[in-house]
Amino acid sequence: MYADVIIDVPFHDVDSMDVVWHGHYLKYFEIARCALLDQFQYNYVDMKQSGYAWPVIESYVRYAHGIVFQQQIRVRASLKEWENRLKIEYQIFDAQSGKRLTKGFSSQVAVDMLSREMCFQSPKVLMDRLNAWPAFQAAQGE
Repeated sequence: MYADVIIDVPFHDVDSMDVVWHGHYLKYFEIARCALLDQFQYNYVDMKQSGYAWPVIESYVRYAHGIVFQQQIRVRASLKEWENRLKIEYQIFDAQSGKRLTKGFSSQVAVDMLSREMCFQSPKVLMDRLNAWPAFQAAQGE
């Protein structure tokens, strides 16, 4: 249960040493996370329409190898937890060699938009979307 995206590192993402500034790694994670959410039709617009916001409450990045200007990278977002929160793990690879460059994760919780209260369980709408996703169904059958 994952999504991959390919990104060509643009000049405006690098510092004076042509290495990606550390904060942009989270942006790359977000791009892959959106691709993953789209796969089970529960992206940020869908979340809002269902009455829930899903703020990021935790994120982590392990910078193993620098990413440089014009490098083509593959970012993978994998769904790891969903019952009480959305925990998504990320890996960034060099698109040509396959070498892993970075890894990390993020956690999001549902917040009821009317009451502004955090939910201690993921809302039913998330489970409905996941259960309709063929990749989720296949993984549950393993």
